[in-house]
Amino acid sequence: MPSTQRLDATDARILLALGRAPRATAVALADELGLSRNTVQSRLARLEQGDALRSPEHRIDPAALGYPLTAFVTVQARQRLLDEVGRALAAVPEVLQVRGLTGAQDLLVHVVATDADDLYRIAGEILEIPGVERTNNALVMREMVPYRLTPLLERAAGR
Repeated sequence: MPSTQRLDATDARILLALGRAPRATAVALADELGLSRNTVQSRLARLEQGDALRSPEHRIDPAALGYPLTAFVTVQARQRLLDEVGRALAAVPEVLQVRGLTGAQDLLVHVVATDADDLYRIAGEILEIPGVERTNNALVMREMVPYRLTPLLERAAGR
């Protein structure tokens, strides 16, 4: 679920500093940014409560857990069963993320696997979900631009 919280330049500066030093304390961030500790703490608390700050899980490389293969599976599903399909996909540990799409395909499923045989197993598991009508797999060959928000944060911070 996307955050509806709107960030201002100060929020962006705090998040940029936190990106550079993820383990920094509120005191250290306040010193670096020339803000009061209370300002930094209250803004971080507001960002966490409003879902603007998400889980640090995205920083963990699945390959380090034994899943070096990444793929995207597009799913065509029966419209009235999309919620059930989503819940079933969430129960598959190798499914990292599911996005609803417009167009011919309904869902974009980000999966990881140990190898090609494991990906075949996972794709079969997805096809067996009631409501899934068709899938198409695209294997990630290499990451060209990693997930990033720094350029947007820099823009929001006024840099």
